[in-house]
Amino acid sequence: MSAREQEIQALVEPVLAALGLELWGIEYLGQGRHTLLRIYIEKIDGVDIEDCAEASRQISGLLDVEDPIKTEYTLEVSSPGVERLLFTPAQYRQYLGAPLKLRLRQNFEGRRNFSGVLLDAGDDEISILQGEDKLSFPLEAIERANVVYTEEPDPRT
Repeated sequence: MSAREQEIQALVEPVLAALGLELWGIEYLGQGRHTLLRIYIEKIDGVDIEDCAEASRQISGLLDVEDPIKTEYTLEVSSPGVERLLFTPAQYRQYLGAPLKLRLRQNFEGRRNFSGVLLDAGDDEISILQGEDKLSFPLEAIERANVVYTEEPDPRT
């Protein structure tokens, strides 16, 4: 997580907690004049459009006052959805046994994209089963990881 994302996390977590919501993750995509700040929220019984709208209003006001982003940006507040991105070791552990798609920051064996079933998730590394091969990746090497939706039961239940 970048320093800017950490700063934003420290600002928005108390606001979300006051609304009965949890911060699932932050994506800060700075692309010149088209900067996007996407904040994913979660709650036990699921997030609805009203949760997103209220969180967006509260976070927008806070960010206007605190001004952690000096350039123009677009704020999006969203549920992580069924093919949710995974941000933390604890989130990976919630999805042991689930299919994942991974994109690495740099090539590994000539590729950046991998998919497989999540076998293990430690504080610094995860392992997936791809076919009959067990592959391990340091969390810092993963650019993006998301759960792949299937009709099979959620491994968390």
